[in-house]
Amino acid sequence: MAEHTSSSITIEAAPADVMGVIADFARYPEWTGEVKEAEVLETDGSGRAEKVRLLLDAGAIKDDHTLAYTWTGADEVSWTLVKSQMLRSLDGSYRLAALGGDRTEVTYQLTVDVKIPMLGMIKRKAEKVIIDRALAGLKKRVESGE
Repeated sequence: MAEHTSSSITIEAAPADVMGVIADFARYPEWTGEVKEAEVLETDGSGRAEKVRLLLDAGAIKDDHTLAYTWTGADEVSWTLVKSQMLRSLDGSYRLAALGGDRTEVTYQLTVDVKIPMLGMIKRKAEKVIIDRALAGLKKRVESGE
């Protein structure tokens, strides 16, 4: 089993509001930092994204890749890599847990494998940076109510 990196954050909002921001791919360039373009290619019967193309610029890693999304109930979404120029794999998930009131714990798990050789320790550090930025951006976006 591949090693993964995960982290959690508490957001002052109901799970449905948090998932609403996570599911709004068109607005990712406004709050994620690394995602410069996001285009939903396919949706499921409920209108949720099943396949999304993302143009990523994360400094050393610039990539145009497509991810397949799986929605599990109202509180979890996971994704896996369909195609990429720089990545061999990209698997991740957001899991939401209601904490009572309008508070949600969001756990982001990520496993990245690049096509270029990279030490495992450096790869984990890159995953951690991606996760921390994404969670901070998500928290700021949800709590601002935009």
